[in-house]
Amino acid sequence: MNLHLANAHILITGATRGIGRAIAFTAAEEGANISFCARNAKAVHAMQGELATTKGVKAFGRALDVANEPALTQFINDAAQHFGQLDGVVANASALVDGSSRKAFEDAFNTDLMHTRCAAETARPHLEKSKRASFLAISSISGSEAYGYEAVAYGTMKAALLFYVKNFARDVAAKGIRANIVSPGTTLFEGGHWDKRRKEQPEVFAENLAYNPMGRMATAEEIANVAVFLLSPRASFVSGANVVVDGTLTTRIPN
Repeated sequence: MNLHLANAHILITGATRGIGRAIAFTAAEEGANISFCARNAKAVHAMQGELATTKGVKAFGRALDVANEPALTQFINDAAQHFGQLDGVVANASALVDGSSRKAFEDAFNTDLMHTRCAAETARPHLEKSKRASFLAISSISGSEAYGYEAVAYGTMKAALLFYVKNFARDVAAKGIRANIVSPGTTLFEGGHWDKRRKEQPEVFAENLAYNPMGRMATAEEIANVAVFLLSPRASFVSGANVVVDGTLTTRIPN
């Protein structure tokens, strides 16, 4: 299926590994030029070259912490200027915190929620100029089901994303911008949360693996496939949606 993303400019935060990286490379396979950021400068530099050499697209990367709002704002504006357009934004970066401490809440608030708000509001005037404009936030099934108090800070901010993006979608709909959320279930990739659990806490990993009737966790590429479709004009009447990609892990019936 042609997703009509050739020569589009897609910007992704937190994109040098896992789901963010998979979204970048999947969008590049569709012919989109990619802007991305992450905290590790060496990884950013390597991925910028890799996108150009393996996918044949233009890439613009920058090392920054998305919780630094001025830096994130500058990056988005610079990326839009660099390509002369901005057609899609993915707010993917997450603090991935555990616990219920004040610091955990502050980190999740600044990274998961406020970086998404900053990305959406900064990108808005650029997206208004595009005929295929889309905004996407990566939440989690932890934002809609309770999975224990050890993840309460993380889940609280992921839940807040659902409210924010739904309202943002309604506000920008008349401007031709769509906004959606993808909520992944347990996702296994090298260096990620569940990869670390598999190596360090195999019994915890096995227990969580057993929760899913499919008997496995998602790959980052499986999440990316859904995300890139939602970014594309093929999803032209999908907006304000929370798309759960969990392989039947959740038990709730969505409203």
